[in-house]
Amino acid sequence: MEKRTDKNSYTILFAIGMVIVVGSLLAFAASGFKGRIDENKRIEKQLNILYAMGVNENEGNSMNFVSKDNVAEDFSKYITNQLVIQGDKVTEDINAYLIDIKKEQSSAKKESYQRRLPLLIGEREGKTFYIAPIRGKGLWDAIWAYVAMDENMVVQGAFFDHKGETAGLGSNINQRFFMDDFIGEHLLSDGAFKGIKVAKGNADPKNLDKTDNEVDAIAGATITGDGVSAMLKSELKLYLPYFKKLKVH
Repeated sequence: MEKRTDKNSYTILFAIGMVIVVGSLLAFAASGFKGRIDENKRIEKQLNILYAMGVNENEGNSMNFVSKDNVAEDFSKYITNQLVIQGDKVTEDINAYLIDIKKEQSSAKKESYQRRLPLLIGEREGKTFYIAPIRGKGLWDAIWAYVAMDENMVVQGAFFDHKGETAGLGSNINQRFFMDDFIGEHLLSDGAFKGIKVAKGNADPKNLDKTDNEVDAIAGATITGDGVSAMLKSELKLYLPYFKKLKVH
């Protein structure tokens, strides 16, 4: 006599039931942890922004963020203004740093949409920093950065990260030896925006020339480096009109 559990229909119904149960549990868990996840993302962005403008606990060759216990206080202390640039319109927004760059890039594919560009203004040791959050494409997945500039679009600091670049190769864009190379590099050349190229076979491996618009590439990470170059050029060029007006004033 055939058991009910031996039927194909039972197996299918059981599988469907398990999918529904597991899916419901995962949805409940995601909903329950959403607040914590959002808070962690907010803290991570603040840490990265502060790092880019030189507010960190680096010692020697080590790389250290400020303490998570102090990040909210330091963010309020050093970030003096937050702007949203949308075409010719510039508005203040205390949550500009939370703008989803990926969504803005996607929405901007429609000609009718005018992309929102967040820009954080920081003050440290008498210097003003303009920090732009940007996003691009590496070898395998997304790459992103926070680039701190002065009023002349000279890089004062940067923080890079990635979602899934090759370990020990492209993943090294978030290592200090790579990020520090960008400090002092010019994004402009003779007043025109040129960007910064991550160059394989760069003639300046010690990075002494800060006006050549190049930094040395990471060995074995050509495509990731190309992605960084493209991201810096396409994303930071969008801020050029703001800096031109800044110089006028």
